[in-house]
Amino acid sequence: MEIPDEEIELETAIQRINDHVIERVGNFIITSTENLPNGVTLKMVSLPAGKFLMGSPDSDLDAESYEKPQHLVQVNSFAIGKYPVTQAQYEAVMGTNPSNFANNPQNPVENVSWDDAQAFCKKLSQITGKTYRLPTEAEWEYACRAGTTTRYYFGDDANQLGDYAWYNGNSQDTTHPVGQKKPNAWGLYDMSGNVWEWCEDNWHNSYKNAPSDGSAWLTNDNNLKLLRGGSWVNPPANCRSASRYNGIVLNVFRRDVHYSSVGFRVVCGAGRTL
Repeated sequence: MEIPDEEIELETAIQRINDHVIERVGNFIITSTENLPNGVTLKMVSLPAGKFLMGSPDSDLDAESYEKPQHLVQVNSFAIGKYPVTQAQYEAVMGTNPSNFANNPQNPVENVSWDDAQAFCKKLSQITGKTYRLPTEAEWEYACRAGTTTRYYFGDDANQLGDYAWYNGNSQDTTHPVGQKKPNAWGLYDMSGNVWEWCEDNWHNSYKNAPSDGSAWLTNDNNLKLLRGGSWVNPPANCRSASRYNGIVLNVFRRDVHYSSVGFRVVCGAGRTL
């Protein structure tokens, strides 16, 4: 079952190119629909290139040391999933559904490792003839913020989080169908809460000497990867736009681990690594 588009008041032009539906809203956001096996679709939102301040300012009392220093990043244009990858999409591509909260096709897939997400991207690329991958950490935060500089992509008030995210205050200890909460300003859903999302980068304990061009930071040769966005099991602080996590104290978020709070979304576009 395809997830319906939200109502858009702006003038919308739709053009069909081969088997792909291209939906243009104004001169800014383009949503493309990728056809997957079993009648399942994948919606991608193309974002413009731009600059943004990545990380947390010292004024954020919830900020962790590894969210600093705040630094300016230039990001190239790219397309990112409108929603986290769902159970239906994962099963259409991989033939299996590893989710702990299974039999919910429109819930985000979870219980997937970083390696599993990479395998999904590789097979999706083969199916579509395009290059799909995980977002770099900079791309993820750029997409999440959607032009904002506040703690959350809707402002600074955590009391509004329930309108935008499934977190430990409203999730009832489970994931939920994607797209039920309000999107950010660029039409992306569930960037906060529901499931943590894998990024391409290795973990670094701070942003000192981080790349400024939006590329994946892979200079540390280790198996520790990182997660963004918070999940159904986390408090509001973990759902901030700058929040990042790898469970380094327990050394748990290696590339091969599985958790029911961890999923991912995909990116399509030219990627770079540092």
